[in-house]
Amino acid sequence: MGSCTLSSGGVCVVVVLLSLACCLTCARGAVPAIYVLGDSQADVGNNNYLLHSLLKANFPHNGIDYPGGKPTGRFSNGYNFVDLIAISLGVPSPPPYLSISSKPMNSSVYLKGVNFASGGAGVSNLTNLAQCISFDEQIEGDYHRVHEALRKQLGIPGAKAHLAKSLFVVAIGGNDIINDLLLSPVSELLRSRDEIVSNLENTLKRQMQTLYDLGMRRLFFVGIAPLGCCPLIRELNPTKECDAQANYMATRLNDAAVVLLRDMSETHPDFTYSFFDTSTVVLQSIRDPEAHGYKEVKAACCGLGDNNAMFLCSPASVYCDNRTSYMFWDVVHPTQATVEKLMKIAFDGSAPLVSPKNIKQLTES
Repeated sequence: MGSCTLSSGGVCVVVVLLSLACCLTCARGAVPAIYVLGDSQADVGNNNYLLHSLLKANFPHNGIDYPGGKPTGRFSNGYNFVDLIAISLGVPSPPPYLSISSKPMNSSVYLKGVNFASGGAGVSNLTNLAQCISFDEQIEGDYHRVHEALRKQLGIPGAKAHLAKSLFVVAIGGNDIINDLLLSPVSELLRSRDEIVSNLENTLKRQMQTLYDLGMRRLFFVGIAPLGCCPLIRELNPTKECDAQANYMATRLNDAAVVLLRDMSETHPDFTYSFFDTSTVVLQSIRDPEAHGYKEVKAACCGLGDNNAMFLCSPASVYCDNRTSYMFWDVVHPTQATVEKLMKIAFDGSAPLVSPKNIKQLTES
């Protein structure tokens, strides 16, 4: 990725993004729109519109490396992974749904893609209740309304064809695990962690089927990161090392998602997908940081307290200058530099890190 920093006039960012844009040159035009659902990894500003939510990123120092240097609601110092996918596909990064939800049903804005993701959302409706747009509400409420708008504009066959060519992106599940770790008594969690994952698996299966019923045919699914290694969870561990319990739950839910998506593709021959094994890729970097271009993989770049791991990034936080060498931007979210590394593999990598197709192959099919 080079050795320059994001604070050096943006030169490194331009070079990296041009490189990513070359990954899918042949796929340009193949994808008319991107429809995004999930949590804060993918949120581009929906939570800005939630008046009573505390889960927001529309203040400094978030966005310090985003064009213009202003916070947008992305939980990042710059672009998130959805932005990079859009750049590589040659389509606009979809706007937050709540910024366009007042548009009439016949507005062409819905044809260009929409981002429904909400920071804090989980597979379960109880995860961060009243602080975010739940995953079910994203699907059955917001996306369903856009689906109806597309049917009104294009007709049923036209909407079906449009959605079949579009790319759906889902990033969900991490908050369910974090909440259970933070809120459940340890003894209870030790007895019920497999049951927790099983319940999430059953709910996710229903949610993915609903998306299929509403037109999803090409899906990029982002696997859960090794949450036990994020600064927030490390800080809770007396050893300050990765928490094995959290990583176990992330792996279990990832494995369940892989089986679920494979079963869907067998049941529905017109459904194709790409699963990105975020956990394995991130763990490779944590085990050998220098080989993957990192100098810091334990502490957050922006925050307060030991390892900047006590609070989300805020105007009162201190932040690092060398953001390209940090894995984590805040207590749980990656830096733009990390996302660039991950998406490069997602675009043109291979199994077992991204399978059964990478994004390039998925969008060419």
